[in-house]
Amino acid sequence: MYLLIAIVALATAFGAYAEAGDISLGGQFAYASKNSMAGLGLQVQFEPVTNLRFAPEFIYYFENDGMSALNANLNVHYVIHTSSAFAIYPLAGFTYAHFKFDHIVGDTSKDRCGANIGVGAQYRIKEQLYFFTEERFQILKNWNQSVTVLGLKYTF
Repeated sequence: MYLLIAIVALATAFGAYAEAGDISLGGQFAYASKNSMAGLGLQVQFEPVTNLRFAPEFIYYFENDGMSALNANLNVHYVIHTSSAFAIYPLAGFTYAHFKFDHIVGDTSKDRCGANIGVGAQYRIKEQLYFFTEERFQILKNWNQSVTVLGLKYTF
């Protein structure tokens, strides 16, 4: 909960310096390959300068085979517009993951910090509504995995 508040506060603070249309809020579905976990998340995007975008996000992965996870990321996108409606972007950033394991004899958890590297694309559906997808590789100690993201975002 504190992480979500921090992400919203960060986006609001940077939003004070942004022009109209430079801030987006999106909901997303995520799939992590390591334990075949599906999750839901929230991503805030803000673009302090043309084509450079910061994208903090929070993802909750539902329990699968006795494990659930929380994932917080701070990625940077370099947006390349290929048309007025479509753009692609390489992404890189930092990740924090909290894994919870439910065992018969008790629960354990592990925390990991690492890096993200990947690519994304967005397509404008309507004036301020976009579909986006990302594929990234998360580099975590003893837990590398690919993450696929599908989402919708609204640009203010």
